[in-house]
Amino acid sequence: MPSSQPAQSNPSEHLRPQASPQTQSLERHEFLLLAIMVLSAFVLILNETLLGVALPNIMEDLNIAAATAQWTSTGFMLTMAVVTPASGFIISRYSIRAVFLGAMALFSLGTLVSATAPGIALLLVGRVLQAGGTGIVIPLLMTTMMRLVAPSKIGQAMGIIGMVISAAPAAGPTVSGLILNVASWRWLFWLILPIGLIALAVGSRLAPAGKPQGKSQRLDLLSIVLSTAGFGGLVLGLSSLGGESTHGGAHLPVSPWLVIGLAAVIIAAFVVRQIKLQERGPFMDLRIFKARPFTLTVMMSSVGMGVMLGTAILIPLYTVNVLGLTPLETGMMLLPGGLLMAVLSPFVGRLADRLGTRTLVIPGAVLFIASIWLMSTFSQDTAVWYVVATYMLMSFSLPLINTPMMSVGLGSLNGELQAFGSSAMTTFQQVSGAAATASFVALLELGKATSKKTDLAAYMDGVHLAFFAAACLSLVCLVVALLVPAGKQSTGAAPAAR
Repeated sequence: MPSSQPAQSNPSEHLRPQASPQTQSLERHEFLLLAIMVLSAFVLILNETLLGVALPNIMEDLNIAAATAQWTSTGFMLTMAVVTPASGFIISRYSIRAVFLGAMALFSLGTLVSATAPGIALLLVGRVLQAGGTGIVIPLLMTTMMRLVAPSKIGQAMGIIGMVISAAPAAGPTVSGLILNVASWRWLFWLILPIGLIALAVGSRLAPAGKPQGKSQRLDLLSIVLSTAGFGGLVLGLSSLGGESTHGGAHLPVSPWLVIGLAAVIIAAFVVRQIKLQERGPFMDLRIFKARPFTLTVMMSSVGMGVMLGTAILIPLYTVNVLGLTPLETGMMLLPGGLLMAVLSPFVGRLADRLGTRTLVIPGAVLFIASIWLMSTFSQDTAVWYVVATYMLMSFSLPLINTPMMSVGLGSLNGELQAFGSSAMTTFQQVSGAAATASFVALLELGKATSKKTDLAAYMDGVHLAFFAAACLSLVCLVVALLVPAGKQSTGAAPAAR
């Protein structure tokens, strides 16, 4: 039952005491806060994939080339790669209210700038501001859920977050196509601006203003530089591998492999720097990886997200270029899969609280692998229903994997480390998504170029090669699933991570 509070008390001034977490239930203001944060997160992630379908319209309206227009997506990805690793530090240092309001203010300002941009320069500025807010809100939502929700209901909470992370990117192209059928590309921004403003108003009233407990983190400028250059350079290099086919690929004057190699070296230097800063307070606390469930979660979610986003790029390329469907028809065809993930994730979360992680993850991994291998059988004569069925099977399997794993992974970290854990998890998902989409498209082009066949048959060779690589990568999920301990997983403490 909700605990009673004096009528004059402001519920947003502090977090409710966690004295009896196993029986506590959310108070009304906490439920409303989480609801507006979930809605905001859904819109922010939806926005990440919203412009892909609109690029031709933007190119025509602003009179720009495809290579320039693609920076509206590449710039977004780069900013996410820079901001997300820093979110753990920000969340551990400032109150939920300050972080949420700052992030939503950035996103709302970026949305307004993008909607009114007279040219590509301001549109890019707006997208960067949007990405800055997005990179903070997703880890903040995970951390806030872990702070407010009882450990016995963490699975259900992670189910809601899983719904956002899985369904929003899948719905982006469909929503974009529907809007573009009746309005200009600027309405992609005008329609989501009110949601950002409402979130600001609600957050200013309900979000807790108390600073997080634990030692105060110090700002290390060298860590910021290394993080920015390392993670930003890695995503830039990876996205450039896919070229124009990814609707976000960068065009670099040097080899993308050189950029990727330099970024890897810089990230290694960043890791060394965090180890040296451990006593006084690192920018990213690497103790999170001492918790085995969290490490397994990062591996599982990275592979699952990468394969999902990669196939979400491959399927439209296949249906448009081989089956002759329009982008809008493809978007409508994939929409049921996104809706299935949205409906299933909270339900799977409740099951995870009752049955434990391993019980759901192993069957989920088997179904996930089966769905990708079935996609590798696509041909020039494949029926549309078969494409929809395989995508629905993948959509059904992903919540069985991601929701329980996120629950046990973040639940294995103590409160001091949960902000860093949610930040690291989101960062790895972002990088793996960029790597998978670029790699799969590059393999498609490689298979097409090396094929001895012509026209559609050569293109199908590329499609088969890309899906075969995705199917092989999906096998990692089963290996990780078999490493998950049996039984229900306790949450809220992780001695190994302290």
